[in-house]
Amino acid sequence: MNLATIILLVLALYAVQIFLQETSRFRFDLWAIMGNRDSPPEASVLAGRLDRAKNNMLEALPFFLGLALLAIAKGNDAGQPTNGALIFLLARLAYVPAYMSGVPVLRSLIWLAANGGLVMMALPQI
Repeated sequence: MNLATIILLVLALYAVQIFLQETSRFRFDLWAIMGNRDSPPEASVLAGRLDRAKNNMLEALPFFLGLALLAIAKGNDAGQPTNGALIFLLARLAYVPAYMSGVPVLRSLIWLAANGGLVMMALPQI
């Protein structure tokens, strides 16, 4: 898998997280979701967790994209940067269900793995 494909998959994951967070707040009620949402219901525990997971991805996304685009621009997009990007993607895929489950240590370990992937992407660029 090349780095450009991983970038697209990470962006797709972010889009899915936005969708899950928004729809979970309205308890997956299609009519309420399609409305103007002037008075949204109070967030459930699950909706709150999905919101925090989405916000965490939003915080990590600029670092990931910056490192991925830097690797591509420098022609250094094979090997360690791609492996780091793949680790980031897989860890972020696991992060959402781990956060939803409410298991704090598991979520934190997965977060560390994703950040380890970012470090792997950064080191060859120095």
